[in-house]
Amino acid sequence: MAFESLSDKFAAIFKKMRGNSKLTEKNMDDMLKEIRVALLEADVNFKVVKAFVNDVKEKALGQDVYNKVNPSQMVVKIVHDEIEMLLGEDQTELNLVGKGLSTFMLVGLQGTGKTTTAGKLAYYLKKKENKRVLIAALDIYRPGAIEQLETVARNAEAEFFSLGNKVNPVEIAKQAKKKAVEEHFDVLILDTAGRLQIDEGLMEELRSINHEVHPEEVLLLVDAASGQDAVNVANAFNKDLRLSGVIMSRLDGDARGGAALSIKYLTGLPIKFAGVGEKKEEFERFYPDRMADRILGMGDVVTLVEKAKETMDEAEAEREARNMMEGNFTLEDMLKQMKKVQKLGSLGSLAKLIPGMPKISDEQQKKAEEEMKTFEAIINSMTPYERRHPEILRFSHKNRIAKGSGKTNADINRVLRKFEQSKQMMKQMKQYSKSGKFPPGMGGFGGMGGF
Repeated sequence: MAFESLSDKFAAIFKKMRGNSKLTEKNMDDMLKEIRVALLEADVNFKVVKAFVNDVKEKALGQDVYNKVNPSQMVVKIVHDEIEMLLGEDQTELNLVGKGLSTFMLVGLQGTGKTTTAGKLAYYLKKKENKRVLIAALDIYRPGAIEQLETVARNAEAEFFSLGNKVNPVEIAKQAKKKAVEEHFDVLILDTAGRLQIDEGLMEELRSINHEVHPEEVLLLVDAASGQDAVNVANAFNKDLRLSGVIMSRLDGDARGGAALSIKYLTGLPIKFAGVGEKKEEFERFYPDRMADRILGMGDVVTLVEKAKETMDEAEAEREARNMMEGNFTLEDMLKQMKKVQKLGSLGSLAKLIPGMPKISDEQQKKAEEEMKTFEAIINSMTPYERRHPEILRFSHKNRIAKGSGKTNADINRVLRKFEQSKQMMKQMKQYSKSGKFPPGMGGFGGMGGF
């Protein structure tokens, strides 16, 4: 995930600072030097770094943190607020027309994931905003671009519009808008052509499209891995098109995060969305305050709750929780819970949203996901009665289940042990819930670090 290295460095810096019995101008300056280096290594623009460090120092002096009881917490708060300001501070909504058609024009260089993002945006608008979406193919130059977009649109459950690769993109845009208005679509997404580099031909075409259809949003696709080059690209497109915002793609990759931390400060353009994975669902509204939390290791519980609400029925979840607390917990329930967790996203991405949760390595994540697949295969190979009454399982049952699932008897025994452990935990939870305390080792994540 982008910012991972930066997060680790901030954690080390603040841990060292908390070790000081008193905050002095000397150790404050030392901390700011380390922050400066960390930001520069994350490929944040040097002008942004300079302004950031100066602002943190000025606010620390203004709030007189040296004489406070817990100065380190105040410094963390100041750094958090400054990161939030760099990322945009205000949550910027999409400019959706109340009644009638909203037109969104996607622009950017080739290789930024623009076509894939058109589908993700369409899916987001359909599922989160309940909009009927039409995607139009304006890239008549790149081989296979139209066919690719048609596949993306179908996967996003959006409708598709194309006039082939022989019609001028400006005319395609006009005809797409005409169709969208006549057929009462809520949103039209124009997937425009990109180039390997900015040239006058590309910009003239985009200016003409912009002039003809008057889109409510002109959104620039920026690859999170592009670093400080993203600022130059944004300024070039903004000069000709008056962009309304940025979509940051591949924010789930190993990019250092410099583009996201530099672009708003240097261009004034808000980041409106972020691509956080390959799947169509892995596309999020960009909230500067939540991203600041993640960068500083504070998690993002709000996003986690939102993900849970999207994938789980609240009444059903409450009913299942009540049954489990009463001891009515079966292997079927265990399988259901695992599938629900899988819907929320990868274990590594979920861990980042929980405050103080230790980082899950790629190896640990792979092992956990393989184990979940093993559990699923074994439970699916049981009869419904066996899932509800695993105590009846004998050697002959296990042999049959092993053959059906392609696993071993040892794997089956491991599933049963995990199941018994889960049941025991449920019983403990019920007992301790009456006293309002958690069983030992289940007291939340506060003791595991974080800020």
